[in-house]
Amino acid sequence: MGDVVERLRQIIHEVCAEHEAEVLSLDIQVDHVHLLVECDPQFGIHRLVRYIKGRSSRLLRQEFPGLKRRLPTLWTNSYFVSTVGGAPLSVIKQYIENQKGQ
Repeated sequence: MGDVVERLRQIIHEVCAEHEAEVLSLDIQVDHVHLLVECDPQFGIHRLVRYIKGRSSRLLRQEFPGLKRRLPTLWTNSYFVSTVGGAPLSVIKQYIENQKGQ
């Protein structure tokens, strides 16, 4: 699982860099990902999430064939997005850090 997590981390950073989005915090769990990212609102967070999910699904299933056998799909169509407008980024980052190991 460690190799998959590390590769997913790499893919997320690559996609974000290509679209000039900055990864501020990232925590990968067995069944979900917490990602705090700053992106251009004109580009759209929905588009960034779609690109991350699409590329990571394609590449991870190619590079780790066992994922195809264990999971019918890598991602669901759903995701949760929220703006952090009034909340200090340090609070949001701390929340994501606290999710590790839970």
